[in-house]
Amino acid sequence: MTGGTDGHAEDHGRVYQSHGDQHISEHHHYGDAGPDNGGPDSVRRPAVGRLPVALRDRSEVMERLRASVKAERGGQVYVLYGMGGSGKTAVACALFQEVTAEAGRVGLWVNASDRASLRAGMLAVAADRGADDGELLAARNGLRPAADLVWRYLDRSAEPWLLVLDNTDEPEILRDGDWLRTSPRGTVLVTTRRAAARWWPGAELQYIGVLPREDAALVLRDLAPHSGTTEQAARVADRLGRLPLALTLAGGFLSRQVIDPWTMDAYGDQLDSDERVQLIDRGADALSEADPRHLVGLTWQLTLDAFEARGLPEAAALLRLLARFAAEPLPLALLNHAGIGAVLPRARTETALRALLDQSLSELVDAAGTRCVQSHGILLDSVSAATPAGLVAALDTTAVRLLDGAVPAVPDAGPHDPRLRLLVPHALALLGHVGESSAADALAVTTRLATALHRTGDYVSARETARNAADLAQRHLDADHRTVLAARSREGRALFRLGRYAEAEAVLRTVRDTQVRLFGADDPDTTDSGYGLQLVLANLGRREEAVALLRDTVAARRSALGAEHPLTLRARAGLLEMLPAAEVVTDEDGALLSLPSECERVLGPDHTVTLGARHNHAWALYLLGRFDEADREIRQVAETYERRFGPEYPIVLAARQLLSRTRAALGHGEEGIALMTDVVERRDRGLGPEHPFTVASRNLLDAYRSGRWGP
Repeated sequence: MTGGTDGHAEDHGRVYQSHGDQHISEHHHYGDAGPDNGGPDSVRRPAVGRLPVALRDRSEVMERLRASVKAERGGQVYVLYGMGGSGKTAVACALFQEVTAEAGRVGLWVNASDRASLRAGMLAVAADRGADDGELLAARNGLRPAADLVWRYLDRSAEPWLLVLDNTDEPEILRDGDWLRTSPRGTVLVTTRRAAARWWPGAELQYIGVLPREDAALVLRDLAPHSGTTEQAARVADRLGRLPLALTLAGGFLSRQVIDPWTMDAYGDQLDSDERVQLIDRGADALSEADPRHLVGLTWQLTLDAFEARGLPEAAALLRLLARFAAEPLPLALLNHAGIGAVLPRARTETALRALLDQSLSELVDAAGTRCVQSHGILLDSVSAATPAGLVAALDTTAVRLLDGAVPAVPDAGPHDPRLRLLVPHALALLGHVGESSAADALAVTTRLATALHRTGDYVSARETARNAADLAQRHLDADHRTVLAARSREGRALFRLGRYAEAEAVLRTVRDTQVRLFGADDPDTTDSGYGLQLVLANLGRREEAVALLRDTVAARRSALGAEHPLTLRARAGLLEMLPAAEVVTDEDGALLSLPSECERVLGPDHTVTLGARHNHAWALYLLGRFDEADREIRQVAETYERRFGPEYPIVLAARQLLSRTRAALGHGEEGIALMTDVVERRDRGLGPEHPFTVASRNLLDAYRSGRWGP
């Protein structure tokens, strides 16, 4: 909808306060100089400064409000709540205009943003409804209860009325004097940012949020019809978070360009800059708006100032912390961490969050079965831009610490976990915010997140997370920085799993060469890249090169980490898969074939490294022609994998493929074909028909159907 601002009274008298000008209006009507002849401050007109061009969306809430007013039931209180700039005032204004357009209906508009404005406006309502000067003077001087006077005249009104209490963001002031009441003669409509139902007993609450994409695009087209197409407007609306105030300001800016008019696309491109809040607020010049409520960079500052005034500085601190993350659902568990104490007392986090929810600055949402908090992107950008420089370092450090606590300390194989994906936009947003001092730590955590995604089988997310993280971190870190190289290595590992072997080799070889030069061949980061590279080489058919690199990796890990370290054991298990059958028997003086027992002794029977060693051991037995032993072992491994990870997990399918081989080799051809058919279908769905793993599985299935069963 246009006119998405939360309106404020027109200027009559002014009280200057630290958070901006508060407009105070006194209303006086003498004799025949009634409201119809009143000045610009008449309560018979919405004090919104600029009326909306058109009301977009909101049809459902408008129908409910319209039906209530027309039913002439009276005695109703409706509360429109939502974040600043969501267009609550525009909805109230649209209803007000409809009501007053009908004969015999009266609309009364009061700015309730502070005590003085509320009191002055309500006394003006009393004057409008017939109170005389003596009564008004007595009420103003405190000689009689002002609210009682107002409601006595509202109850006696000859005409039905609609009373709008706009910008009631401090509902406490309504209780001081009992200003909010009901009357059979009319309906009360309140606009507020305060969402908690306890403020509005007996009222019907209606949330006003951002606009649907189509309607948001129409707002821009209403204001700047010649700046672009509807689809171009929709793309700009998406970047504005479809917030009515931001849309109104953007449309106002575009509509006033004369010498060098901007297109929608040009405006949208500029929204990608770090100064998008300032760009949006430039639209206020066209609207002649001076009220902080009409600027996205200032509208929420009123609430932050109110937090400070009410002794809730931790609410502002929490919002500044949330502004280091993305405008996406953020798991609440992330905030329940001792590390938050550097920014606000952990014991006060709950209170701070409830204050944000109460002020409609954040909302609770459910995502991937996880309770989350979410705030609007422009709000977060505004808060981030206004954060005092002296607070930034502590906020960055704390945000990294909270994210670190939410990412698995030692990522392990497991089924797809959508909760990990929830952390990705926040990790990347944090990398976009942090300064040089926190960049390396933020990148290390994000790379660990990419690793966790990789090990759930979500290779696309793992690759994108690692790549974007490395790109973002290079604002502060050199391309050869250890953490940047580790992120690039993780990108290469994910490219391999995606079947993009040539790209994977190029990335991993470049990274490893740099790591060898900077850190040495035995460095754990170097050997990690080497382990990934040998997998690529093996699948490219360069087995001798792969085996040589794998042996180097085993030796380096044994030297740097020890013989019993999980990474050393994992690399040794790779030899069970890579070596020809004859070498498996003789390698390590025959000790390689007993590796599963060694892994079980050191790590336990259920560790993924132990299971991987047993998997590769079954393959070695198969190559040696010991089909019965191979069949028993891989069947147990496949069943364990499937029980732990589900039937679609990549290593489950690899194990079932080997099981199909052993069954076929033992003469159970039909069972082998059935197993292999299932593997092909699942890999086709999960990886696509052209992925090398899918192609290899399909070729093996064709071989079975042709009667070729052997190794």
